[in-house]
Amino acid sequence: MNTVNATYAKQNFGACIADAIKQPVVIEKSGRPAVVMVAYEEFQRLNELEDAMWLQRAQEAAAGGYLTVEESEGFMKKRLSRATENAEFPHHPDDKK
Repeated sequence: MNTVNATYAKQNFGACIADAIKQPVVIEKSGRPAVVMVAYEEFQRLNELEDAMWLQRAQEAAAGGYLTVEESEGFMKKRLSRATENAEFPHHPDDKK
């Protein structure tokens, strides 16, 4: 994997494209990775892998069954309660505790 800074990438865009066709190119901004340039075929492959992963998860969820409305509400209330307990911001005045 090749790493370049944003200035180099801007000034040598064609060379970065040529490199990215062979291997991913990490482009840094202010010394930190900002974006990765990859070949279009690799981008498509990664999207297909992600789609397959989400399909598998959906199929596993469907096989495991679904929550009822009441179970969903209870789950969400519990998660919201935990989230607000851990929040570092003041509650809205209209919120009831």
